[in-house]
Amino acid sequence: MDTQNCFHCGLDIIKSEEIIFDEKKFCCNGCKTVYEIFSVNDMTCYYDFENAPGATPLDINGKYDFLENESIVAKLLDFQEAATAVVSLSIPHIHCSSCIWILENLQRLQQGISTSQVNFPEKKVRITYNPEVVSLKQIVYLLSAIGYEPYISLENYETGKNNVDRSLTYKLGVAFFCFGNIMLLSFPEYFEVKEFWLDSFKPFFRGLIFALSLPAFFYSASDYYVSAYKSIKSRMLNIDIPIALGIIVMFVRSVVDILFDYGSGFFDSLTGLIFFMLLGKMFQIKTYSFLSFERDFKSYFPIAITRINSDTSEESVPIYDIQKGDRLLIRNQELIPVDGILISDKTAIDYSFVTGEADPITKNSGDKVFAGGKQMGKVIEMEVLHSVSQSYLTQLWSNDVFQKNVERKHKTITDTISRYFTPALLSIAFLAFGYWIFIDTNTAFNVFTAVLIVACPCALALTAPFTMGNVLRIVGKQQFYLKNALVIEQLAAVDTIVFDKTGTITTNKKSNIVYEGAALSNQNTIQLKNVLRASNHPLSRMLYDYLPDSKKIKTSHFEEITGQGIMATVDGVEVQIGSGIFVQNKVESNNLQTAVHVKIDGIYLGKYIFNNQYREGLELLFKNLKGDYQIKVLSGDNEGEREILEALLPKGTALIFNQKPEQKLEFIKKLQDEGKNVMMVGDGLNDAGALAQSNVGISISENVNVFSPACDAILEAKQFEKLDYFLKLSKKAMLTIKMSFALSLLYNVVGLTFAVTANLKPLIAAIIMPLSTITIVSFVTIMSNYYAKNLRRKKH
Repeated sequence: MDTQNCFHCGLDIIKSEEIIFDEKKFCCNGCKTVYEIFSVNDMTCYYDFENAPGATPLDINGKYDFLENESIVAKLLDFQEAATAVVSLSIPHIHCSSCIWILENLQRLQQGISTSQVNFPEKKVRITYNPEVVSLKQIVYLLSAIGYEPYISLENYETGKNNVDRSLTYKLGVAFFCFGNIMLLSFPEYFEVKEFWLDSFKPFFRGLIFALSLPAFFYSASDYYVSAYKSIKSRMLNIDIPIALGIIVMFVRSVVDILFDYGSGFFDSLTGLIFFMLLGKMFQIKTYSFLSFERDFKSYFPIAITRINSDTSEESVPIYDIQKGDRLLIRNQELIPVDGILISDKTAIDYSFVTGEADPITKNSGDKVFAGGKQMGKVIEMEVLHSVSQSYLTQLWSNDVFQKNVERKHKTITDTISRYFTPALLSIAFLAFGYWIFIDTNTAFNVFTAVLIVACPCALALTAPFTMGNVLRIVGKQQFYLKNALVIEQLAAVDTIVFDKTGTITTNKKSNIVYEGAALSNQNTIQLKNVLRASNHPLSRMLYDYLPDSKKIKTSHFEEITGQGIMATVDGVEVQIGSGIFVQNKVESNNLQTAVHVKIDGIYLGKYIFNNQYREGLELLFKNLKGDYQIKVLSGDNEGEREILEALLPKGTALIFNQKPEQKLEFIKKLQDEGKNVMMVGDGLNDAGALAQSNVGISISENVNVFSPACDAILEAKQFEKLDYFLKLSKKAMLTIKMSFALSLLYNVVGLTFAVTANLKPLIAAIIMPLSTITIVSFVTIMSNYYAKNLRRKKH
């Protein structure tokens, strides 16, 4: 009987339910609707990718009516403001490139959706949309209509529990059970015992062995068949193809042996092969999970937040110590690390970290403010609704909006080898089979299977991610927090380092401050203290700590101009603090001082002169870096400390002063145009543009809740002197990757040599394959740990 396939989903069509539209046949209205949507939006090229993406839409009318309840929707959303909402939905049916393509083009199917990003490993899609134009319920129905119905469990969102996929554990257990019992039943065959009862029941035992092999063959190994099928269908050969082929060849060959009484077959080797390969896969997953746990839950951002105690005193605390009900003080440019309620009367918050849109959103007293916003303007107070989510901060930091496009050499090497490895492996397997088939049939099949299994490049593909993952863990424990593994490779390629001065090579913990000018009244000091309270600039923080404690006065206006100063209104009085040009509109008479000038109520009063204290270990750090890198120091300050720096730093260190933020950025660009690979080290405030422009941007964090999303790493200020250690460790990490590549390739060459010459049985190959993975992971872990300890020992 002729069977027809649905044009959209590819499944068989029941004749009575057939729907014809535009001369094409569909199995249901859902598929027809999707085709209509694609046609209207000129997206029929979708069908060029794959014939059967997603799953057939079911009748889901009324299933998601609960999404009309705003309180339920609020629990599902990651973020919500007037015109922007963000939701992460679990999509079980994501499985290939066409799935990713359609799910990342949802904005072309539905007005109101701005972006959608797929997280393929977790099978999730993160959708940013305008709730005033489209509702979450409409989005869910759209996803269901195109074959990607999301999995929404309110219990998971309310309790925080996630469903754990234990399918690999079940498959491993079934494979072990089958393997163990088949080995037991095969003992008489191994020893070729001639005994009446054993000979009489031989067909029974062989039948039992065959039956026991079926669960392992069809269930335990099913992932390899599915992966190989999808790989062939998408015309991209992956390593699961030779593995699946080897398993199928062994099974067919064993069935033939039993049917024609050639022998007992290779069911013991077959089930052993499946068991050991699944064991290797389990080992990889467990190791990846360990590295992920280390990064997400132990590597906290080294940023702090100011908490207001019950006695109105203020203290700086780590963000992960914040609890529900705490009262926080948020200064200008500070990140809001938790969801909370605004207590202050009014403020503007920049949510570009979350949405990519830089337009500030006005919030009034009593409004809810979301984690990830950046406070703009005067200081505010808020009450905490939830404790901080480190994983959410990591997600903000790793937002695709702020990623840099840098070529990954080790990734290219892995991809190149993987691309040519499978065709080469299949060629060797068939050539070896063709040679041995004319000599000995049993040997030919053994050689064919052993070649396919022993040369698995899993170990080769694991060298880079496991080395990088372990180094991420090592440096994280030493309070150097990298955005991702790629930063390690970028660090290893650096040849020029540019340092900001204020707040980077100087510390805001210690400074000798002297005031020159007209005497300040007690009221003037109170006004200055309250203006400085809202600023995060290093000089502002030093001066704020220097001034005596005073009562809090409401600031009605606050504006901080990057690289210049602050304009504010306190208790009805206008206050200006900043550079001489900004405050007096003229060049300072003494251009050799780092100073903050003060004007109150239109009258210039004087200036605070800063004799900066440099970070401990600065001289030794620059001395260690000088031989391998070009060192440059940029500063927005004047040349007042040139002589001190020239005496402190190695000869030839370039010192450039009076640099505005835009000039710093242009300086980095110029170096890059000259072919330099530049690392910028700054405080994340005035240096945000330069940090983003540089090949590697490192933000120094003291005790302020400020970090630049475009920086690649955050370094705890007290670890500043270890910068040369981290750079050397990154180079050693790249060396470890190259050594492990060589080791893995050597293993494959040796293994193939034994397999092709018929000196390696398939079962032994199956045991060796996960052992090679364990060997490589152990090697890169031991080497990276060794280099980390050895470099640390040399440093001390």
